[in-house]
Amino acid sequence: MEVRVMAKTTVLYSVVILCVLLAGALSSTAEFDPYTILGITRSANQAEIKKAYKRLAKEWHPDKNKKPEAEDMFIRITESYEILSSEEKRANYDRYRQMDSAQPYDRGPHAFRRFHDGFYFDESFFSFPFGGKGTRDAADGRHVLHFSQYVNDITPDSFRKPYLIKITSDWCFSCVHVDPVWREAVQELEPLGVGIGVVDVSYERRLANHLGAHRTPSILGVVNGKVTFFHYAVAKEHLVQFVEDLLPQRLVEKVTDRNDRDFLNSWHQVNKPHVLLFDQVPAVPLLYKLTAFAYKDYVQFGYVDQGLSETADLLRRYNINTYAPTMLVFKEDVVKPADIIQSKGMKKQIIDEFISNNKFLLAPRLVNQKVFDELCPVKQFHRRRKYCVLLITGEEDAFVPGNEAFLSLAAGNTREVVRFTYVYQRQQPPLCAALLVGRDGAPPQVVILERRSEAGKVVFKPVPGGWNGSEEDKHRLLEELERLQKDPSILTHDATLPELNNEFASMFLIRWIHTAYDYLSEIVDDLLHNNWREMMPLLSLIFSALFILFGTVVIQAFSDSGEEKQAKPKAKEPSKAENGAPGAPSTSSSRLPKKNFVEVTELTDITYTSNLVKLRPGHINVVLVLTDATKNVLLSKFAKEVYSFTGSLTLHFSFLNAAKHGEWMSALLEHAQDAMRIDAEEEEGGAGAGRKADYTGYVLALNGHKKYLCLFKPVYTGDDTDGKPEEDAAGATRPRSASRDEHQHRRVAARSRSTILQVHHKLDRLGLWMERLMEGTLPRYYVPAWPGLDKITVNK
Repeated sequence: MEVRVMAKTTVLYSVVILCVLLAGALSSTAEFDPYTILGITRSANQAEIKKAYKRLAKEWHPDKNKKPEAEDMFIRITESYEILSSEEKRANYDRYRQMDSAQPYDRGPHAFRRFHDGFYFDESFFSFPFGGKGTRDAADGRHVLHFSQYVNDITPDSFRKPYLIKITSDWCFSCVHVDPVWREAVQELEPLGVGIGVVDVSYERRLANHLGAHRTPSILGVVNGKVTFFHYAVAKEHLVQFVEDLLPQRLVEKVTDRNDRDFLNSWHQVNKPHVLLFDQVPAVPLLYKLTAFAYKDYVQFGYVDQGLSETADLLRRYNINTYAPTMLVFKEDVVKPADIIQSKGMKKQIIDEFISNNKFLLAPRLVNQKVFDELCPVKQFHRRRKYCVLLITGEEDAFVPGNEAFLSLAAGNTREVVRFTYVYQRQQPPLCAALLVGRDGAPPQVVILERRSEAGKVVFKPVPGGWNGSEEDKHRLLEELERLQKDPSILTHDATLPELNNEFASMFLIRWIHTAYDYLSEIVDDLLHNNWREMMPLLSLIFSALFILFGTVVIQAFSDSGEEKQAKPKAKEPSKAENGAPGAPSTSSSRLPKKNFVEVTELTDITYTSNLVKLRPGHINVVLVLTDATKNVLLSKFAKEVYSFTGSLTLHFSFLNAAKHGEWMSALLEHAQDAMRIDAEEEEGGAGAGRKADYTGYVLALNGHKKYLCLFKPVYTGDDTDGKPEEDAAGATRPRSASRDEHQHRRVAARSRSTILQVHHKLDRLGLWMERLMEGTLPRYYVPAWPGLDKITVNK
């Protein structure tokens, strides 16, 4: 009997203790009820939740409510809104009464298995680190990606926020060491707005190949559709910095007392509101950078470091309290902010809502089709009509008063169904032509329109009288808006609008440069981190191109001998060359001529660039120096000596008139120090000082690409006839009684024949010199630069 009583007592005590524990648990849960805090029912929709939050946030904001409990109450209101505004968090709270993301409700629907009486155990207690899909980390399970999801959702969304993706597999031993750091980084980055993804190679091999991930574990980031791999030690700080580096540069501008006016006054050029964040930290917070990236197409962002002395004037001007971060938004009025928010815990959701409510100016300009679609959406239901009051105007100074009057009218607009916008006729001529067609008036003109379809169909009504910004014009516009509110059928005109031009689109060349830069950066990154599997196709293409380049151009450019393929010998050899050149070349020469004459061009200021300065690599121009008196004789001899070398495709033949360009020869030899020394020695042994150098018969082999020359000096091998007495054809001497004039005439004729004979012999050894030139054994005289032929004074 006593035993039975003791047993009943023990059971009673156990039940009491259990009830006390359950009551404590329920009371701790009941302490925080987001529905009760916001004063809404559990069936409330998102609109009701948002409305209740706005009302309570204004009532309990610490800046407006001075009660001691106001700050704590405001935090509880914010936390309640964060839970209920997210469908996932709200569902988890309704199911498990838990608010922390680390609590069991985040582990997915398969994390717990219940027993008969409602007790449960954690399935992960019995799981192993490797195994099937059912044993995957619960946090990873919420972020698992599939191929279609990545292509359709993640890639487009990466233009608004960066994504951090982990590549893993069921049998990845190294993943065990990465997972704790990964979870810690995810808990910090996900609330800031960073997208998280997990790809299991065991089930999504296609997606892993698409991302270029060929080993596990791998971590990569995706921004603007571009994939970037993480190549550093896996630590939380490194992952956070990696995400920050993924973002484009200059998303947020540092603003001080020096540049604040320039920053705020740029609203007209960029057609965007400007947001200033005041905070104590010197570096721009990552949350603010992510917000700037998400709204980069709508808002210009600036950051003010409150700890700098250069920002003291800004703090006094806007009466900034330093105890909490403050955010100001400026629109057309750069003196007074259009909206303000201040909070110690600046959460992402609060910032997003603040920016979303201030995405556009009071009267924004239609600069592209995307802005037009958001400002003037297509009518969906009768009660959701949206009207656009569009001012068609210009950029000139004459339109400024009317534009400012339109802006002042837009600033006083309180109708949610009406949006004031304007457009420049010069920037959007197709749109303006469609709205002004059939009218005698010209801009400026105000048009009230309503969009009816995505294809561009609109109904509109021009406001009569045009627009000059007078009080009468404002009164007429307001009257038309009042009539429109009562009778939408007053929009009697219809038109189909073309798609708007993108006024801020970059030029094709700039886009091409950016694309090329991204491509080269990706190549360098792959090379530095030995991602050879992805680089093999590209490396194969590069090496093939280099092989072709070295096989055709580079080898030819660096060839000293300039030898080419031998031409096939002709059946019948030419008999005569131009200017008396022999048709049969030397039998010892292996360079058979391809023509029966020698092509010799004159080197002038017109042909100077193509025949010398920009001569193709490996090619040589052989230049004969002559005068008007020796031109025919030297060209004939020159053709005979070089005829056997005309079969080489790398040789070109020219002549230079020393009477016209003698100073060019002097300038050239002054550049070539060795050649100048040779020329000076020749002058010292010549006719003496005061006599100008005679370059007749000189031959220059000029390599335009490598900037060197080979010099041939004339060598006389004939007999001197100046000292012999003149004899007639029979050898008799003329009598002394001959007239003196006749004697002088015959003496001049003899001297002329002697001079011709000497000039003819000046090129006697040119053939041997040409052989050495082709062999590459001649000395070379390098010049730093070719003197300009057109800048040399003509020698008269």
